[in-house]
Amino acid sequence: MSNVINVSAEDIIQQLKLTCQIPSVLEGIATRKVIAEAAKKLDIKLEAEQMQEAADKLRTENKLHKADETWAWLNAHHLSIEEFEEVIELNLLSEKLAHSLFADKVEHFFYENQLNYSAAAIYELTLDDEDLSMELFYALQEGEISFQEVAREYIQDPEIRRAGGYQGICSRNDLRPEIAAAVFAANPPQILKPITISKEIHLIWVEEIIQPELDEKLRVKILGDMFAAWLQQQVAQLEIVVSPNFSLIAS
Repeated sequence: MSNVINVSAEDIIQQLKLTCQIPSVLEGIATRKVIAEAAKKLDIKLEAEQMQEAADKLRTENKLHKADETWAWLNAHHLSIEEFEEVIELNLLSEKLAHSLFADKVEHFFYENQLNYSAAAIYELTLDDEDLSMELFYALQEGEISFQEVAREYIQDPEIRRAGGYQGICSRNDLRPEIAAAVFAANPPQILKPITISKEIHLIWVEEIIQPELDEKLRVKILGDMFAAWLQQQVAQLEIVVSPNFSLIAS
């Protein structure tokens, strides 16, 4: 058998169809057109210096520090220089469009939704024995045992056990609604009364509630979330029609 496989455009389309990726591809195309049209309406211009900065940023993000690394990356993604510039232009237009549409709305959105940006440092383990969970809860509540000691005995996963059941800094959206409600009503440090969900009993230690601050990182996240929601809404309103000269239906 030859070590070379020839792949045609038809093969690529067929692979996209067989892996059910055509809808996401069409949505991506529609999204790109929405961005281009909105940027044109708002008369958003891209300067050469901005394009260069965006190109440098893209290369840094992909660890393309040398020219040969950039060429290898372009070849791997089957991109020409002109198409690479299109990628940069789309990224930059998206950034500038998001800023134009929502930069002055971020602060208001943050204060209206401030509770959603609270976070909590929590430790957790799951059990299937209700009596045991209540026994451990009261022992933890009375300070007879530490959560780390409980974790070492009852958590099976080695990495989580070594971390004492630490789940990291979690936002409301990271947690199931029943757990989020209890966690963010806690007065830490506090052990929560066992929470049963689908036959699993969650024993949770809330170490700290972290109140949100509108720093630059959160500002960028909110701006991105608002822009993504707007794009999704714009695309949802469109009827995507494939050109009759390009059929996606097998003959």
